[in-house]
Amino acid sequence: MTFQADLDLAIELADIADAISLKRFRALDLSIQTKPDRSPVTDADQSVELAIKELLSIKAPSDALIGEEFGNTGNSQRTWIIDPIDGTANFLRGVPVWATLIALAVDGKPVVGVVSAPAMGRRWWAAPGVGAFTREIDGTSRSIKVSEVDELKNASLSYNNLQLWDQAGMLSELTGLSRKVWRTRAYGDFWSYMLLAEGAVDIVAEHDLKIYDIAALVPIVEQSGGKFTAIDGPLTADTSSVLASNNKLHSAVSNELN
Repeated sequence: MTFQADLDLAIELADIADAISLKRFRALDLSIQTKPDRSPVTDADQSVELAIKELLSIKAPSDALIGEEFGNTGNSQRTWIIDPIDGTANFLRGVPVWATLIALAVDGKPVVGVVSAPAMGRRWWAAPGVGAFTREIDGTSRSIKVSEVDELKNASLSYNNLQLWDQAGMLSELTGLSRKVWRTRAYGDFWSYMLLAEGAVDIVAEHDLKIYDIAALVPIVEQSGGKFTAIDGPLTADTSSVLASNNKLHSAVSNELN
């Protein structure tokens, strides 16, 4: 089965998203609200998701949709999963590390992924039979693959904030792992996983994620040769604590965290 047509559509959706979000980035009249879970949402998040939803209703009307801001629509073996702005806290503070995440899952498995970060001038995409690619800030594209690092002592680890590890009751496990790797950083959000797919980071682990935070990242990591699971087992639609690696280190890291 080829997913090139689906990938082309995802890239078209990303182009539309970038045009909206980049125009609202650092806008003086940006509208910011707080959702019931205390996370922020801007008018850009909502506008991007609505624009994507509208085009999908035209070009893929029989497909289902999971969106962060406006919920789920439809019922199909094919489901588009959208995070209109991953890194909203960065977006509203003027930090350029944010992206639109677009995924297509078939029978629950994310197979197409596009991550577009217009303020960074970067984009990543992947699908089976296509591979994993990135577009650099100068507009050139290249294929990407994970690193060949196979020992923890040489590995670079990226994680999200310490408070979430503490809340998950795993701060000691993270500290223990940090003592065995070469370096630790908290690049955060989509950026950690894209660095993993490019071979610049070797391990990523995070807590408190939702399906729309994860889905678009999975094909890019996997098609670049990496592995993506829950911290404590297989990845499912309900997973919130994730572990991604260059595959060579996955078992060792899983043992450390479990």
